[in-house]
Amino acid sequence: MIVLGIDPGLASTGYGVIARERTASGEERLLALDGGVIETSASMSAEARLAEIHAGIDALLLAHQPDAVALEELYFGQNARTAFAVGQGRGAAMLAAGQRRVPCASYTPQQVKSAVCGSGRAGKEQVARMVTMLLGLAQGPPSDHATDALAVAVCHANRMPSSRASAGALR
Repeated sequence: MIVLGIDPGLASTGYGVIARERTASGEERLLALDGGVIETSASMSAEARLAEIHAGIDALLLAHQPDAVALEELYFGQNARTAFAVGQGRGAAMLAAGQRRVPCASYTPQQVKSAVCGSGRAGKEQVARMVTMLLGLAQGPPSDHATDALAVAVCHANRMPSSRASAGALR
């Protein structure tokens, strides 16, 4: 099973692609296939930025052929403007997935932290360490956004029963 994790945003949309595979000994493991950030310039119009995010996600969908897209849900906090920008980035990513008929799942930041670290209150450093360890990376992901996207993908992969994952039941 391949999962594309997305940490949405208008300025920076993090992405992480992981695979869950069965080893020769029958154990399952998670592997990082890709991770990074789609960045857009504040000097661009909102519609141009969203088109760029959409095109970047679409290219990832074509390159990796994921079985699912997992997105981090909006966290409103105190800044509504940021929440709207994140929502727009989420929409662009979901549109790309929908056009490719790839199912989407959403997880709150607390669900992601709990799945990766065992606590919904884990800090960014702890999430980065656990993502690095769980995916067997030689070094941490290139940015906080990529780390968050990989964590969302790990959360989704760990919630899927292995019998469904190995049978490719998401497609």
